[in-house]
Amino acid sequence: MTESIEDLYKEIILDHYRRPRNRGSLLPPARNACAYNPLCGDEITIWVDIDENDTITDIKLDGKGCAISQASGSMMSTLLQGKSLTEARTVFLRFKSMLGIGKNKTDIEIFDPEAPAGSQLGDAEALKSVRQFPSRVKCATLAWNAFEEALGQDTAVSL
Repeated sequence: MTESIEDLYKEIILDHYRRPRNRGSLLPPARNACAYNPLCGDEITIWVDIDENDTITDIKLDGKGCAISQASGSMMSTLLQGKSLTEARTVFLRFKSMLGIGKNKTDIEIFDPEAPAGSQLGDAEALKSVRQFPSRVKCATLAWNAFEEALGQDTAVSL
């Protein structure tokens, strides 16, 4: 019996929800931010360690909420671990454009929907169907927005 891509994506989301990666917190000087979605009650806190070369050395997160918000945070944390801030910015823009969020045409085109599954965003590509449900896009982007906020204004690369 063959699985459909939708079934596979559902399994990936549920796996990250049931067994979230990088749960916990980091001590200062880690940057951190909290995000809350008042519409559904989802919340997440992100901690990010960045070294002197602007490389993300560790990401931890904690929170509660729906499977989409919590799985998305887990996926994000594994995807961004070890990336430079410049690489993280590209991943961030790809994720947003996959969900139909972008400031301009260039941002939207950064994600190629014709590329092989997992080639651009790893497990996070399992969330691309969320684009069809605008109220759930906020759930999928909650952790990503907290990550952006944690980096703050004093970083070399602004997301």
